[in-house]
Amino acid sequence: MRAITWEVDGNSIDLTSRGMIMGVLNVTPDSFSDGGEFFATEAAVEHGLKMVRQGADIIDIGGESTRPGAEPVSPNEELDRVLPVVQALTKSTKARISIDTSKAAVARAAVAAGAVIINDVTGGRGDSGMFALAAETRAALIIMHMQGTPQTMQLNPVYRDVVSEVADFFRQQFELAVRSGIDPQRLAFDPGIGFGKTVAHNLALLANLERLRVDDRPIVVGVSRKSFLGKISNESLGKTSATVAMTSLLRERGAQILRVHDVAENADALRTTEALLAATR
Repeated sequence: MRAITWEVDGNSIDLTSRGMIMGVLNVTPDSFSDGGEFFATEAAVEHGLKMVRQGADIIDIGGESTRPGAEPVSPNEELDRVLPVVQALTKSTKARISIDTSKAAVARAAVAAGAVIINDVTGGRGDSGMFALAAETRAALIIMHMQGTPQTMQLNPVYRDVVSEVADFFRQQFELAVRSGIDPQRLAFDPGIGFGKTVAHNLALLANLERLRVDDRPIVVGVSRKSFLGKISNESLGKTSATVAMTSLLRERGAQILRVHDVAENADALRTTEALLAATR
């Protein structure tokens, strides 16, 4: 089995046998699942620390909703939402802090405040300065695929071959990132489940994670509470159990970083799965 490592904050993290849980912290009034719940700084910080206690390795802080149909916010408004939370959590925990933004100005301020990962849902296409910023600051960078924008992405997503097209996008952005001066060891890739994809597109991508891998880079997957889970499972039970099932299966299928809302349940599923994988090698 080949090694999968990721350089974050000057440290090379071996993800070959032990993956990471990325806890979602939306400091927004309108995110699809928990919008408004952690909009106040104090509530956001408290929830971030709770997720760390539950097993989160990374806290991913976002100040702009990317749910289908969401309207963009200004860089200043986004900064007002996320910076106090980044600063407080950086001082309060050793967990790695990620900034979920597509704006280079927001990423720059968040990294200066202590974030060590930039999670860009546009994969570097939303702001022409993002790759240069990542190269300059040496922050780790997650490149995600999204067809369209949050305002348009779910209107009528169409692909000739979704797996091949996302894989081609990853290779293209990988080459552009490296040419921009980013160390490839600091890159990770996210297929963007639910971002301009139908249920069939989502399932095709999840079933073919290894076809998406570029240069042995880590794969990040976020299926937590996504609407497609309700369409393939029992919607009346909520989406937590379906998310947990996906976390376990996707780790076995090749995902290294699982982005989730319900940290305790998914951390348990991840570590249980890894114990079984270790026993079968």
